[in-house]
Amino acid sequence: MNYSCPKCGNTSYEIDEMRTTGGAFAKIFDVQNKKFSSVTCKKCTYTEFYKSKTSALGNIFDFFTN
Repeated sequence: MNYSCPKCGNTSYEIDEMRTTGGAFAKIFDVQNKKFSSVTCKKCTYTEFYKSKTSALGNIFDFFTN
């Protein structure tokens, strides 16, 4: 990935992932059906989030393991 921080211009970064709930059904059953990838600058810690696709199997697994 060719990343340059829009705040400080640094080119070193960390990539991570986060899941969240979305919608009434997901909140009631605590199913984390939204997935985001984050890119964080190692110098100034500016972070950008990008929405990712989730799989039905991952959502089912999350439902039974919460």
